[in-house]
Amino acid sequence: MNTTPAPAPLLIACALGIEHLALRAGERGGSGGPVTVLRTGMGPKAAERSVTRVLADPALAAAAVLATGFCAGLAPGMHPGDLVVAEETRDPRGSVPCVGTELLVKELVRTLPGRTVHTGPLTGSDHVVRGHERSDLLATGAIAVDMESAATLLSAVRAGDHPVAAVRVVVDAPEHELVRIGTVRGGISAFRVLRSVLPAFFEWHRSLLLPRR
Repeated sequence: MNTTPAPAPLLIACALGIEHLALRAGERGGSGGPVTVLRTGMGPKAAERSVTRVLADPALAAAAVLATGFCAGLAPGMHPGDLVVAEETRDPRGSVPCVGTELLVKELVRTLPGRTVHTGPLTGSDHVVRGHERSDLLATGAIAVDMESAATLLSAVRAGDHPVAAVRVVVDAPEHELVRIGTVRGGISAFRVLRSVLPAFFEWHRSLLLPRR
């Protein structure tokens, strides 16, 4: 009789259809366990509802949770196509520390040579951030903002002992403010960047499954 426990699953959460499409297009296996790519819908409330509902499934009781998709960069010098690895996520309800940040940075640099990877706090918002709001959030120490990561990770840790992380692709930055997601063109394709990050996510997941020394 085989008593080996099943590998812990990985839940990758994103909000938008284009993000979901990119992640599904890049999914070729390689994780240490089953992978679920969840489209939560836009905004913190939708993310909270979706993640809480999915993690109620006993099959995902031990799942690692990674929030991803697009974000707005807050710091001068950030460019569309840059990557953000959160050290923690923040929203008005509190902060959630992320697990394995250094490994994610290492794997993203290896997987996407030439891409700039930023690390720091990732803050949440319930709306698209424009103009002076960007500098106000930067003054808090955050380096990027999106609407779902903080809610996703907070919901995950409230649901149980879930390792969490957040990785985002910059599509909007102080010197490159965009009107709508479809304006990301030219030499930078946020879709292709997001599609290419999955090997790094899978390495992060595998590292969580290794015995602790």
